[in-house]
Amino acid sequence: MSLVAEKTPPEGETNDISDAVIRLAGNSQDGIQTIGGFLARLAGRSAQEVMTYMTIPSTISGGASIFQVRIGSGEVLSPGDDADFLVAFYQDSYENHINSLRDGGVCLYDSDHVEPDTNDKRVTYVGIPMTSTTVEAIGGSARDRGKNIFVLGLLTNLFELNREKLITIIETQFKRKHESVLRNAMLAFDSGYAYEIGQIHDHNYSFEPGSAEEGNRITTDGNTALTYGLLAAGVRYGAGYPITPWSSIMETLRSELPKYGGIFIQSEDELAAIASTVGFAYAGHVAVTGSSGPGLSLKMEALGYASMAELPLVVINVQRGGPSTGLPTSVEQSDLMQAIYGSHGDTPRVVIAPKDVEDCYHTAIEACHIAKEFSTPVIILTDQSLATRIEAFPEPDLSDIKEPGLDLEPRDEEFLPYPLESETKHAPPGTKMLNGKYPVVTGLEHDEWGHPSSNPELHQKMTNRRRNKLKRLASTLPAPEVYGAEEGDVLLIGWGSTWGPIREAVDTALKNEQQLSAIHLRHIHPMPEGIDDIIGKFNKSIVIEMNDEGLYGYGQLATLLRARYANPNIHSITKTDGLGFKIREIIAGIEKISDQ
Repeated sequence: MSLVAEKTPPEGETNDISDAVIRLAGNSQDGIQTIGGFLARLAGRSAQEVMTYMTIPSTISGGASIFQVRIGSGEVLSPGDDADFLVAFYQDSYENHINSLRDGGVCLYDSDHVEPDTNDKRVTYVGIPMTSTTVEAIGGSARDRGKNIFVLGLLTNLFELNREKLITIIETQFKRKHESVLRNAMLAFDSGYAYEIGQIHDHNYSFEPGSAEEGNRITTDGNTALTYGLLAAGVRYGAGYPITPWSSIMETLRSELPKYGGIFIQSEDELAAIASTVGFAYAGHVAVTGSSGPGLSLKMEALGYASMAELPLVVINVQRGGPSTGLPTSVEQSDLMQAIYGSHGDTPRVVIAPKDVEDCYHTAIEACHIAKEFSTPVIILTDQSLATRIEAFPEPDLSDIKEPGLDLEPRDEEFLPYPLESETKHAPPGTKMLNGKYPVVTGLEHDEWGHPSSNPELHQKMTNRRRNKLKRLASTLPAPEVYGAEEGDVLLIGWGSTWGPIREAVDTALKNEQQLSAIHLRHIHPMPEGIDDIIGKFNKSIVIEMNDEGLYGYGQLATLLRARYANPNIHSITKTDGLGFKIREIIAGIEKISDQ
């Protein structure tokens, strides 16, 4: 995408652009996330596609932070490899991010704090006294607070965005605060909007009309989408403990569940959180708990109990960089093996992963359905990238949503809670047993009624039935769709938030007349049938994932696929730098493997 026109358009016309990546760089106290959120919501209301990317410091005292917004008139699949515009609030913001600008990009900098190297001719520099102009607009007592909204006004004018819609969004954001807050915000916005910066490269910028479907659209982040998916699926009970970046899910559930007659408990620690959730599930509800990698480790013993007792609960793991406390505000996909095999003993559970923000909503609904239908724990592996980034998508259809309820219908004489020859059917406490015999729920190995038993033959049979239950689930799952040609040289395989960059890498290759295809796995454990048939039609299959190659040179999903299919043509591209994949990184990795 060439954002800057090679020649000036006729006088009176604007240079319409289809795609722009805007990176805002400052400190966490500057409210740059607020600017990015406003721009993203505006794009969602203007039939534009949008995707954001942010980094925030993991220290309480704050620090350097960025928010990147990519707005496009067509499909947007990734936050963008390089920025077209950089807004630098401070000298270190400029120095740390100037290399993120593509050749021909534009750096808008606060001339009150930044002295750029104007000898760098690959970039156009535009100095604006953001701090002092904001202070002048609002008043000296405000100091530099509000310069984020000044910049928002500046960008609104520069890109000829819909000012009226944006003002409505600003008013909605600040309406609950004191009226002086909104007044100052609008003073800063109007000052930025009116500021004359001239025509960069002798022309203005405006977006082409958006190609997204008209009608009601949602603009939100992955954690919010996932939370409302849980509500739509009928979750009314849960428990958790705060940890970045899961905490916003917990906070939303705490505020929303009471509106539906439910409750969410903030527990004293991770062990208590999952123990409470197991209690809700024992009572007959599909219940939810969640955390990030460190918290999931603490939940593993009780998760093993839920596997043995075959209780329906959903566990959310918003993955972040590890191990230990690791990188709390950075992205990684290193908890896959933990999710599948983390507990002691053989503890089969389902693991699924959403691909984008919209899919977070639908994945939550599917997780609840599987947990209830198969009486099993289900782990949702999302990640920091999906949790915090903002996307726009059509409003989901809520017409078939039903209020949850307990199945307290009397069980007939043939009822068994853990039948060897059929599915588990958990009976909530209080359910009448017509034969007068009531089940037991325990973490000990047990017979078909749940009564503890150490019989070796029975333990083998129960192990088989818990395993085979997931096999039956696998037989119902659709095979992943191939994006691109059905056969060829290279097939890319991904899971989680790598979906967008992988899809864009395929599109880039096709534009360059290079053959490349891809599949994406939502269902990771168990995997759907037919993946081996797809892989067999390509010379090489390359798994793209954000975890380490380990001692043996393969990422975690690649290791699972090689173990399952014994196919030496399965290769691996991995990274653990705390950042999502760039398109050029994927293309370079493919070329390196192809040259081997």
